[in-house]
Amino acid sequence: MLRPTPGAVPSFVQANLVVVPVAYALDFLMFCLANPKACPLLDVTDPHATAPREAARVAPGSDLATDVPRYRVWRAGELESEPRSVDELWSNEPVADGPLGASPLEPGADGRPLPMVGFLLGCSFSWEDELAAIGLPPAHVVAGTNVAMYETNVPNVKVGPFGGNLVVSMRPYLPADFEAVASLTGCYPGAHGAPVGYGAPDALGIADVSKPDFGNAVPIPHGAEPVFWACGVTPQSALMAARIPFAITHAPGYMFVTDVLDAELKAPCEPLDNLPQQ
Repeated sequence: MLRPTPGAVPSFVQANLVVVPVAYALDFLMFCLANPKACPLLDVTDPHATAPREAARVAPGSDLATDVPRYRVWRAGELESEPRSVDELWSNEPVADGPLGASPLEPGADGRPLPMVGFLLGCSFSWEDELAAIGLPPAHVVAGTNVAMYETNVPNVKVGPFGGNLVVSMRPYLPADFEAVASLTGCYPGAHGAPVGYGAPDALGIADVSKPDFGNAVPIPHGAEPVFWACGVTPQSALMAARIPFAITHAPGYMFVTDVLDAELKAPCEPLDNLPQQ
């Protein structure tokens, strides 16, 4: 699949991917737990397992080094490349028992792949089919493009080297539809839940909604307002700020598709009085 994945596999949960050297895995895990709206954990790979790149809980038999449509490779917080496979960078050999902190922090000059830990985080694409089912499909899905994503001025809770700012995705809706959209998405905390902003991009530090930092610009129809959700690209902001020696992520909008049904992520809904006001 060479295109972004919104709407690509109806009814199945899509996930963001972050892969860090094992020495940084605990800090990144704690970062996710401290920032659950942006980083809802779905699965974590086991570096000691016989298949250390497998998402064993949400996609048994998978290989996270080859099963994402497009990756990003990061070195010292800088984007290096966007390959279609990271098989030669992420070791498929189990890590021996012992202190994980002693593992290398980046691939060796000899080309040996790096022992790493992969994290799958929930994605808002997982409830877009549900919005379409109630007659409110997101504009980017209708247009067949990627969603618009923006880095905000809202700081993440920092853990270890990981900090950065919250990244949000945007979907335009009429004010009359906001409550229905917010109520539905608020039932999916494993896919970012309810919106974090509505109709006031400047409150999030977004100067121009026509110029997203990631993805594609999504026109806002007359009478509609931008609605913002926490986004799983947030860890990429954290990686840029942390400047750790090496990391891998998915490319924004090119998600890992799990074997889990969207309905399995449904949980008690957020109360409407917690929703942002215009």
